[in-house]
Amino acid sequence: MSVLDRLPVTSATTMRRLAVANLVAQIGIMVTGVTVRVTGSGLGCPEFPQCFPGSMVPVSHADVAPLHQWVEFGNRLLTFVLVAIAGMVLLAALGTRPRRRRLTVLAAVMPVGIVVQALIGGFTVLTDLAWGGVSLHLMASAVLVWLSVALVGAAREGAGRARPLVPGSVRGLVAVSSGVLAALLVAGTLVTAAGPHAGDAATPRLGLGVEATAQLHTELLFGYLGLLVGIGFALRAVAAPAVLERRFRVLLAVVLAQGLLGSVQYVLGVPEVLVVLHVLGAGLVTAAAAALWFGTVERGAVTDPAPAAAPAVPAH
Repeated sequence: MSVLDRLPVTSATTMRRLAVANLVAQIGIMVTGVTVRVTGSGLGCPEFPQCFPGSMVPVSHADVAPLHQWVEFGNRLLTFVLVAIAGMVLLAALGTRPRRRRLTVLAAVMPVGIVVQALIGGFTVLTDLAWGGVSLHLMASAVLVWLSVALVGAAREGAGRARPLVPGSVRGLVAVSSGVLAALLVAGTLVTAAGPHAGDAATPRLGLGVEATAQLHTELLFGYLGLLVGIGFALRAVAAPAVLERRFRVLLAVVLAQGLLGSVQYVLGVPEVLVVLHVLGAGLVTAAAAALWFGTVERGAVTDPAPAAAPAVPAH
């Protein structure tokens, strides 16, 4: 018996709950990350992996306010929470019976992705919050959110071959919309790079300006909404399963709310609270879009095995 076979058997319910916890944590770190930026705490710990030279934790420093130090340091500590959750997810996936390759691979990606994300964050700090590093940092989080949704789906699915629930043309339309969403998110990072919330007052901003980048972001948003309208009609035309219809409605509602929030944010001069909510919205839109994409196929459901029946007692 191998070491992996000695792991406790993971129930389907436990696997699903851990996968959902991982998804929540991935969206949560996006929110704490933007909180670091809007509070001007991006260089609260100006070194990496240390906070200050010779110290892993904040220390009294004349040039860095204690609040900025602890906001940035707190965000770093949350990385360890993510790693712990991801570690439990991987152990749980290895403990499933029968073990499912797709689930195990997605679970293994989580801790690796978090480490890569932390290294990108460290690079961003060492380059004094250069906008390119900040943008890459946010996009890496979006990718991890997308993969976390795939993990949640894999925790609920069997190991069978994927069976399409809608025609290939509809899946293709959803795939195109996902590509446009990726471009929309990238454009959003450019707006941020040109905007006032750099994470530190001395950080240079993207020279394209807020108006030009916001215009690009808005145009991509309208293009994405147009694709969603087309997807809605397509799902109705092919009599898509009710669960897929529900996922589409959730995505459309979240995108409309995010668009409204972005408009209000722009008109009010990008207040800090709305920036945080907008990044939260970006995480939710990414998760909803991923749920729609992965919902276009099915592999069968996984349930906990029924308890074995007690042996019958012979009558005397």
